[in-house]
Amino acid sequence: MALLNTARPLVFCPGCSHEQITRTLDRALFNMGIKGNQVALVSDIGCSGLFDTFFNTHAMHGLHGRALTYATGLKLARPELTVIVTMGDGGQGIGGAHLLAACRRNLDLTLLILNNFNFGMTGGQFSATTPPDAQVGSGFLNRLEHPMDICRIAEAAGAPYVTRCSALRKDLAEEIERAVRFKGFSVIDLWGICPGRYTKRNRLTPKDIEASLSRLHPYSGPARENQREEYGDHYRKLAAQQAPTPRPVAVKAQFDPSDTGRREVIILGSAGRRIVTAGEILCLAGMTAGLNVTQKNDYPITVLRGHSVSEIILSPQPIGYTGIGRPDVILALGREGVQRRKDIFQDLDRHTLIICDGDVDIPPSPARVERVDFKSMGIKSRDRALASLAILANRGKVIHKEMLKAALAVRFKGEVLGSALELVDRV
Repeated sequence: MALLNTARPLVFCPGCSHEQITRTLDRALFNMGIKGNQVALVSDIGCSGLFDTFFNTHAMHGLHGRALTYATGLKLARPELTVIVTMGDGGQGIGGAHLLAACRRNLDLTLLILNNFNFGMTGGQFSATTPPDAQVGSGFLNRLEHPMDICRIAEAAGAPYVTRCSALRKDLAEEIERAVRFKGFSVIDLWGICPGRYTKRNRLTPKDIEASLSRLHPYSGPARENQREEYGDHYRKLAAQQAPTPRPVAVKAQFDPSDTGRREVIILGSAGRRIVTAGEILCLAGMTAGLNVTQKNDYPITVLRGHSVSEIILSPQPIGYTGIGRPDVILALGREGVQRRKDIFQDLDRHTLIICDGDVDIPPSPARVERVDFKSMGIKSRDRALASLAILANRGKVIHKEMLKAALAVRFKGEVLGSALELVDRV
């Protein structure tokens, strides 16, 4: 049964090779006996991006040049589907890195590149395959770049099946069928005619295409040196040999919360002082009382230098917005973190408690400030975030001591847990 959508007639310009490819693809799928619910067509932008609307099949339509990425996820999630990707030479140039990844990966996809040497839909600008002597809608720019040989690149990148041929080839349906049946990544570079844009300024006939193809290295099917196991099969085989992934730790609600309402905490510190870990422990403590929690962290990509900030919300109600404007508690433990969030201090009031390391200067603020001389207490800089949580727990502010100890038992084991509990008791 033909899969063409009779309610959506083809809208290509008269003489466009895309129409020939559309009907030929339908004939190939018909010859294979594939039903519409067994096929997924994936496309992007451009005239080739219309393909998914012309067939009664599953379909995905996305951003220009990104069709192979969607197809990859689709095929991995639904390996039983026949996944066919249509892209133009424009999208292929934009998403060239995705082509290289697909060639290396060898997932069982079929890529039809509708190559008509220009961006036909958007004005006839030059593409990655436009000949340097062509007249196009982007002036002389194509004369500055060497056109991309898609098949040569695909084979070099590891594609196990590569074909280059005319879109008007009489046995194209059979060639498409061979590519679809191939177990692995198959690429067909289809050279065609764009009468709406390209051939208005450039002579290009079916005979011209055949003559040009005859002067190039032939690509016709399997690339012998690139034959290997298909990615999906190989992935599932190796995955089955791995140890089972442990289930997430379940945190049991076993306490009444210290506070009844929503509480917001910001920990301001420096890299290497376990600020993010302290935020996680605070979240786990909230979970031991059945609270909803969120944690949002801020640190530079250098990781081992600079600020480290953790914003935590504990609430008996669902948390729809994770932003913090006026926190209940600020733990000011590092100069870099304070500098990163210096603007919040001026908007605080007496409602906010600031626990500040004695070595850290903070901007003037109307909030309640309590300085703690962690250094004289013999508490190392990397332990001061946990020590600050212990101070909050001892006061029943945001959390209490039982919640904190239960959170530590979830987060740590063995000697690390013992030293953490000892620190909490000492503080």
